[in-house]
Amino acid sequence: MAAVLLLPSPNLLAQTQGAGVIRYGDVRHPVRDREGMVVSSNILASEVGARVLADGGSAVDAAVAVGFALAVVRPRAGNIGGGGFMLVYSAEDGETSAIDYREAAPLRASRDMFLDEHGNVDARRARFSLLSSGVPGTVAGLHLAHQKYGKLPWKRILNPAIELASEGYRVSYDMSRALERARERLSHDASTLEYFYKSDGRGYQAGERFAQVDLAWSLTQIAEHGPDAFYRGEIADRIVAEMEKGGGLVDAESLAAYQPVVREPVRGTYRGYDIVSMPPSSSGGVHIIQMLNILEHFPIRENGSESADNVHLLVEVAKLAYADRSMHLGDLDYYDVPINWLTSKDYARELAAGIDMQKARPSEDIAPGVVPTKESVDTTHFSVIDSDGNMVSNTYTLNLSFGSGISVDGAGFLLNNEMDDFSSKPGTPNTFGLIGGTANAIEAGKRPLSSMTPAMVFKDGQPVMATGSPGGSRIIMAVLQMIVNVVDHQMNIGVASSAPRMHHQWLPDLIQLESGFSPDTIRELQRRGHEIRGGRTIGNVNSVSRKDGYFLGAADPRRPGGGSAGPTTIRE
Repeated sequence: MAAVLLLPSPNLLAQTQGAGVIRYGDVRHPVRDREGMVVSSNILASEVGARVLADGGSAVDAAVAVGFALAVVRPRAGNIGGGGFMLVYSAEDGETSAIDYREAAPLRASRDMFLDEHGNVDARRARFSLLSSGVPGTVAGLHLAHQKYGKLPWKRILNPAIELASEGYRVSYDMSRALERARERLSHDASTLEYFYKSDGRGYQAGERFAQVDLAWSLTQIAEHGPDAFYRGEIADRIVAEMEKGGGLVDAESLAAYQPVVREPVRGTYRGYDIVSMPPSSSGGVHIIQMLNILEHFPIRENGSESADNVHLLVEVAKLAYADRSMHLGDLDYYDVPINWLTSKDYARELAAGIDMQKARPSEDIAPGVVPTKESVDTTHFSVIDSDGNMVSNTYTLNLSFGSGISVDGAGFLLNNEMDDFSSKPGTPNTFGLIGGTANAIEAGKRPLSSMTPAMVFKDGQPVMATGSPGGSRIIMAVLQMIVNVVDHQMNIGVASSAPRMHHQWLPDLIQLESGFSPDTIRELQRRGHEIRGGRTIGNVNSVSRKDGYFLGAADPRRPGGGSAGPTTIRE
C-alpha cells in the first residue's frame, strides 16, 4: 500500500517540498515495510507521527505522539493544558470508540460564577482569568487512548516532543506572526511573557530557534510517571500553586478527580455511507448527522458545489441545527440529551419539509424543536491512518488562541479558558456568538459543550475518510462541507479541503462567505433574503483517506505550516 499526499495549494507545496520527495499533485511513493498517513496543522508534528508509524507504531501511537508534539510546536492550540475528543477506528474488530477528554469544571465551580453584581456576564473573568480554566483533560485522554490501542512504549511516544522542547526548533513565520498579534494579551502574565518572548521583550522571528525548558521538564515527568505526574504529582503541585496565586478554582481535589470517558459514538447514514462522530459533550456529531439527514431530501450534486442553491440549502439547514443546539445539547453525564430524536430520519423529514429553496427564513422565526413526549476556537485537528487500516480523528483545544494567556509557572504550558464554553447566563452569547441554556449551564465536574467534531466516513464497512477541523462555532459547518464535497460532489480530499466554504449558526442571522464564490451567487443569495458577510477563513480541515491501494493525506491550505507525512515521505 503506497502513500499519496494531496497538496491542494502551491503554498502548502512550498512548506513540504524540503523533504525532497514531494511534488505537487497526485504523488505515489515507493512502499516501505510500514505505511500510513499523518496530517496535522504543523509539518514537524506530522513528521513525528510518521516516524512513529515507521517504527511499527499504531495509528493511536502516532496520534498520541502528534498530540504531545503539537503542545510544543503549536502552543496557541496544541496543548497539555486543555482537552478534546478522539475517535478511534480499530480495523481488527471493525469498531469505533469515542474518547471524551474534554476539560471539566472545577469542583468548586458554580452556575453564576461569571455574573457581576448586576447579573451580567463579566467577559474578562470568563475568558482571561484563572477562573476561566477548566481541569485539563489532554494528558489523561491521550494516555487512555495509548493504554487501549497503543503498541509502542509510552516513553517512546513522548520522546520526540521532549526533544523538540528541550533542543528547540526553528520558529515558523506563522508562529512568529501569531505571537506578535497576541503580544498585548500574553504580556499580562509574567510566566507567559518569559516563555514565549525574549528576555528583552522582543518576539521570536521566523527562522530563530525556540526552546522550552520548563515544558520539556513537564513532558519528561509525564513520560516517567504517566498521568499521575500531571494530576497528582509535581506538575499538579505547580498548577495548584498557580491557581492559588491568581484566584483560580482548579485545586488538588479537582485534578485528582478528573477522568476521561469512553463513550459510544453517534452514528448515521448518508447516501449509502456510514457517518461516525463524537457524542456530547460534543455538539458537532449530533448536528452533522442531523444536517446530513435533512440534506438527503435534496439533489445536492445537481445543485453544484458553489451554486446559490447549494449555499442557500446549507444555510437553511444550519439555522435549524444551531437552533436545536442552543436548547438540547450538554454533557451527557449531567443532561439527558435527546440524541435519538435529533438524529432521526423522521425529524429530518419534518425539518426538510419547511425549507423554501427560493426564500431565506429569518432566524427570528426559528425556534429549537420540541422533543416529543415519548423521548425522555483556536483549536487544532489531526488525522492518522496506519498500514492496518486503523484510523484516528482527534480535535483538541485551549479554546481561544493561547487559551487564557496564563501559563503555569515552572511547568511551561498555557492554561485553557474553556469555562467560557458553558452558558454563563441563558441567552447571552459566548465568545463565538453561540447561545446556550440550562443544558449547558455551569456545574461542578461538568464538561462544557463543544463544537469540536472529529468525524469518520465509511462505505460498505471500510474506512473512507477521517476528518475534522478547528474554528470554534465554524467547526461543524467546515466538517459538514468536507463530507458533502467528498460524498455528493465526488471531490478527492485535497480538492474538498480547498473548496470555498460558508458558515451560518442561526444567530446572528448572516452568512459568512469565504472568497471564491461568484458575484452571481452572492447576488442571488441576497435576492433570496440573505445577509452576506465576507472575510475570514472558515476552519482548517486535516484529513486522511485510503483509496485504490494508496494512502492519501490533505492539509488544509488556509493556515500555513500544516502538512501531510507518512513513513515514505519523512526526511532521513
